Amino acid sequence: MVFSKDKLIFLRTGFTDMRKQINGLSEIAQASLPESPLSGAYFVFCGKTRRVIKILYWDATGFCLWQKRLEADSFPWPGPDEIPSEVTRMQLKALLRGINIFSEHKRLEYTSVA
Repeated sequence: MVFSKDKLIFLRTGFTDMRKQINGLSEIAQASLPESPLSGAYFVFCGKTRRVIKILYWDATGFCLWQKRLEADSFPWPGPDEIPSEVTRMQLKALLRGINIFSEHKRLEYTSVA
């Protein structure tokens, strides 16, 4: 999927019922995310099994819904206690490839090189 450079991207943290389609997801976006579903921003949702991600957006003529389902493994995803977050286009692309964008590498501290 090609993501427009000038559009905001919001993740709905926690898990979403993936049986929901455009109407249900747009209601969730309206109620729990900082932008209107009609703004053109991308709204990203993840299912409880973390194997399905859906992206909802408005393209000026109607809603579009994109879905990716993993056949093996799962997507890294923030829990329900996290606040909804805005991510960059590069972060979303990394997330869709399975890279965990939510945790940093552990900081290593050494006292000598040998």
